[in-house]
Amino acid sequence: MLSSIVKEHQSKQHARKELQEQKRKEAIQAANNLTQALVDHLNVGVAQAYLNQKKLDAEAKQLQQSATTFAKQTHSWLTLVESFSSALKEIGDAENWARSIEGDMRTIATALEYSYKGHCNFYTCFPFFNHKLNHFLKNNNINNLLIFFSSNSRSPWTHP
Repeated sequence: MLSSIVKEHQSKQHARKELQEQKRKEAIQAANNLTQALVDHLNVGVAQAYLNQKKLDAEAKQLQQSATTFAKQTHSWLTLVESFSSALKEIGDAENWARSIEGDMRTIATALEYSYKGHCNFYTCFPFFNHKLNHFLKNNNINNLLIFFSSNSRSPWTHP
């Protein structure tokens, strides 16, 4: 009888150990499943964040290239506008210079014509001309004046 009680106790204890072992294995499997589910859930978020970061990097690179292209184009436009402005200024300066030279040459031609025809002496007919002549000579246009004088036989520089 005692041996049957011990055997019964041992068999119940063995059954409990097997049940406990089975429950432990189920708990471990459930914990593994939970861990795997959590990791998968987190990985989906991480994967989405990674894909978003890749898209942002690609868009940032494209934006940088666009900004560089825009900066080059803007610089090109500024250079073109500055060149155009300079050209307009030069045209205005050249036109003003041409008018000034034309006026000076007309004054010189008139003075030389009067002097050559003998109406009066160059200095006595046109005392105001000395200022114009000095201005003309200061602007390095003496070669033009000398060419003009060399084509006339009578010098306008003779004094009475």
